This record gives sequence, C-alpha cells and structure tokens, in this order.
Amino acid sequence: MDRKQMCVSNVRYKNPTQNEAKRMKNLLKYLTYRDSRHDYVPQVSGVERWVDHGMGKSVTQIADTCEGYQSDHVLLFSLVVNPNPDLIRMIPHEQREQFVRLLTERIVEGFFDARGIDTGVEYSYVTHHRNTDGEQSPNQHDPHTHVVLPGTYYDADEGRRKALYFSKNKSVDHIEMLHNITQEQMADLMDRYAGRDWEQRYDDLATIREQQEQIATIEEAHGLWGGDLVWAGIRRTDENTSAAGVYGYFKDREGRLKLQFRPVMPDLEHQEAAKVAEYMKERLQADAKTIQRDEEFRPTIDF
Repeated sequence: MDRKQMCVSNVRYKNPTQNEAKRMKNLLKYLTYRDSRHDYVPQVSGVERWVDHGMGKSVTQIADTCEGYQSDHVLLFSLVVNPNPDLIRMIPHEQREQFVRLLTERIVEGFFDARGIDTGVEYSYVTHHRNTDGEQSPNQHDPHTHVVLPGTYYDADEGRRKALYFSKNKSVDHIEMLHNITQEQMADLMDRYAGRDWEQRYDDLATIREQQEQIATIEEAHGLWGGDLVWAGIRRTDENTSAAGVYGYFKDREGRLKLQFRPVMPDLEHQEAAKVAEYMKERLQADAKTIQRDEEFRPTIDF
C-alpha cells in the first residue's frame, strides 16, 4: 500500500491576538465536549477527556498554559492524528482507543526527539470517536486524536523558553519529518495490533475493490438511480463485510465526475451482499425497460 495513506497528521496554529485567543478557547471547548459537529459527548465525573502531558486537562488549564507559553507569533499549535479507517477495522474494537492513544504519544515524542529537543514539548490530547462521513463508506468507526502544543518549549542548555516552529524549506522540512515519523509509528503499531500481514491484507482489499469497480466497464448501465446511469454492485468494506449499492459517475468534493460507489445496504456478509446486488440489478433493468416502453408508445400530439 501507499504508506502515505496509513495515517494523517496535520498541523495548524493560532496567532497570539485577542480574536485568536477567543477562538482558541472555543476550539478547546469544542474538542472537549464533542466528537464531531453533530455528536455531543456527555461529561462523566472523574473521567478526564484530556490526557495531560504538561498542558493541562481542562479548557481553563490548557488555555492558561497556552497564554503563559505563547511566542511572539504562536499562541497554540494543534495537531490531528487520524489513522486510515480501513486499517483501524483490522484492530479489535476494544483495542482501538489504546492504539490511537499510543500512536499519538509515539508520534509527538518521536518527532521532538528527532528534532533534538531533549526536554520534549508540553502537550495534551483528546480522543474522538466519530464515524466517517464519506459517501462510499459512511459510518465507519474513525477514532482519532487532537493534540495541542504551546508556542514555546524549554531549552535546558540555554535555561529559557524558546519559540517552537515548524519549518518547511529546502534545508529542513519539519512537516515531512512529522509525516515520515507518523507512517513509521503507524506501521510498527499495526504489526503489533493487527499482525504482520496487515499490509498484504490491505492490498488484497484494494485489489478486490478495483475488481468490483470493473462492472462499470464490462456491462451496460443497469438503469437509472436518482437520474444517473448506474450499475448495481457490491463494495468490500473489510475482510468480513460488504455493502450492496450502485456504481455511477458522481461528482466528488471538487465537483469532478468520478466513478464512485453509493451503498444502499451496508454491513452484509459477502455472499448476502452479492445476492442483494443481483436483485437490485434486476429491478433497475426492469424499471429501465418500463421507461423505454413508455417512451416508445408515448403518443404524438399534433397542434
């Protein structure tokens, strides 16, 4: 597999201005009380949402630390660690949160070790358990973490705090370094949690999906679905389940027409999904014949 697809780690920051300080607090509240835009997380007494590695474990503590440790240009850095949901499905459900937490800590600490920041950098993170919203594979478990970092770090050699920065130029590319460390740690933990054959299993899944898409090139369209020409078919979700639905040329998020799948009945056993898809094909073709017959026998009206 393309290892860049294993896990995403993106960095953003907020400037030390009054407006950005307000936005920072709103961001921290959002991360604390929600798993996604639509999913509110009830707070449980004695159960902390944030894992504290020096930044704090509440909105107030983290905001105060950010303001106390800000640099001239950065109030807060935020980092998202989001493993590929296809790989997450290879891990037993009860181990996924532990996996994502360990991955996050190894990425953050490994990254600063690689940069030679021996004292490390304070950070806190929160784990979210949203479901995917992609149209091809919606509602798949998508655990990920949000990490917050200060604008400065303590330099033991100089005995003072110095500005933390993420450079991206010809001499040093910290973003590429972060991505490389992310993929290394992801691969190592996948070996441990999913077995050493996980990469071959992922490639097998991708191959099967490519074969399933071929129905759109070897058969005529089965009928219309929402006004679009479509082919009834199946798409492998993981090693144990498939979805029955339709393939068609739909617009992607950039507005480009692309062959994509739209599930109608997800989470079926492979053979059951194939039977449902065959039934859908028959219905689409029958409806198409009805439409064609109506068109052929539509009377001509002369004015």
